[in-house]
Amino acid sequence: MSVRRVMGIETEYGLLGVGNPGANPMLMSAQLVTAYANEGMPAAARARWDYQDEDPLCDARGFRLDRAAADPSLLTDDPLHPAPEGDLHRITLRRRPSPQPEQATVANVILPNGARYYVDHAHPEYSSPEVTTPRDAVLWDRAGEEVLLRSARLLAQIAGMPDVALYKNNTDGKGASYGTHENYLVDRAVPFEDIIAALTPFLVTRPVFCGAGRLGRGQRGQTPGYQLSQRADFIEAEVGLETTLRRPIINTRDEPHAQAGRYRRLHVIVGDANLLEMSTYLKVGTTSLLLWLLEQGSLPLELAALRLADPVEATHEVSHDLSLTRELELDDGRRMTALEIQRAYCKVLTTAVREQADRTGITPDDQTVDVLDRWSDLLTRLGSDPTSCAREVEWLAKLRVMEAMRRRDGLGWDSPRLAATDLQWSDLRPERSIYGKLRAAGAVERVVTEDEVDHAVLHPPTNTRAYFRGEAVRRYPGAVAAASWDAIVFDVEGAPALQRVPMSDPHRGTREHVGALLDQHPDAASLLAALTAPQPPDT
Repeated sequence: MSVRRVMGIETEYGLLGVGNPGANPMLMSAQLVTAYANEGMPAAARARWDYQDEDPLCDARGFRLDRAAADPSLLTDDPLHPAPEGDLHRITLRRRPSPQPEQATVANVILPNGARYYVDHAHPEYSSPEVTTPRDAVLWDRAGEEVLLRSARLLAQIAGMPDVALYKNNTDGKGASYGTHENYLVDRAVPFEDIIAALTPFLVTRPVFCGAGRLGRGQRGQTPGYQLSQRADFIEAEVGLETTLRRPIINTRDEPHAQAGRYRRLHVIVGDANLLEMSTYLKVGTTSLLLWLLEQGSLPLELAALRLADPVEATHEVSHDLSLTRELELDDGRRMTALEIQRAYCKVLTTAVREQADRTGITPDDQTVDVLDRWSDLLTRLGSDPTSCAREVEWLAKLRVMEAMRRRDGLGWDSPRLAATDLQWSDLRPERSIYGKLRAAGAVERVVTEDEVDHAVLHPPTNTRAYFRGEAVRRYPGAVAAASWDAIVFDVEGAPALQRVPMSDPHRGTREHVGALLDQHPDAASLLAALTAPQPPDT
């Protein structure tokens, strides 16, 4: 009966060399990460990423894709051979991709806030630490924006290094898309077929309240117009393992980064990179709540009946429908708008939460109530007065800016000025960002404060294993040889071998669990001795 669960957001950022648009994006990405590692956190730069538990070819449908048959863009578990960008790989007809940056370059950093900051394909990527609430998902996602911005500023201060502009968006407007992926830990007892059935109509239609807005239609933006979602036109399949080729609505990667027998990690790749905090808050809050409902038992009949006749085509139709009135064909022949489908989900979940509270006598937590109330209110206003939602819904906030320009200057949707505005919206530089100016003016709804963001840049969440990971990097930087989501590898001077501390339970390693222990041990050697000491039997 809660939006609470282990979750996180990973975002690939668009980048451009200022004054040098043809600069190598892979090299610039590596330079950004290196600059932050060397200047922003020099002591922690030696820690590498631990790939031991990576398994990107395991499929939730019950099989493992043969490595020889996998597209190279899926092979993200080999540090010596970074996976190429899927779109680039397809365009070059399987010719060898451009040379990667030298492996000696620092391009993979574990941050003191528990996040991972690295080069993924041709983009810098920030993968947030594990959090347990929608508000914390917003907070550490915003921290990622600040990490990237600081990286660009640090890089610009180094003689001979490029001036790099960073964009929190999902497409370059020329046919390439890069992802913003949500991750949710889900009880493995939930049949994956139920996840597909319940989430497909939900994910297809949720851009009505969390789309980031995009100028142009089609993967290359070749058709003039505006649409709700940055990502929608790049969705080409209903279900699949791929993330950069034939991108599916439901991704089947079965890589839990936790106890495999207990959890699966739902990897959602259809979402947009949101700058509006309320869009992110409701995006992860409503999705988490739907997963809670599935964990309660069988798929409700009301949701099973929402199966779409053609989910991929519906994804494009929803994104292209600014009026929010286009009816989508369901598998049973009925027709419903995206708003009507979302209202059906909202009604089912609101009823389920209320009935659970009545049965157990346990009051829903504040964020669950807030997510349900805001979701319901937004869906009502989107149907009656969409303009009233521009403070909370990103595609509407961006559309309001563009429509004002169109009216004032008589611009068509194919205007280069509007294209520049679309890009400038997502610019991380506050002095250039249109969104940043709206935020500074109080024209958009906020979820977190700037002081909280500054703290989250340097500190991990306290209620997941990210606390131990981040604090280990901060307190014992010279002794952390490597880390991953579910382990830390220590290299202690004088020890005969590296020591790997597993962290398969994301609910352990919290401040409550290990905070006092860390305070008692100022060096890694004594910490490891305490961790490996025989425990007294229970009395």
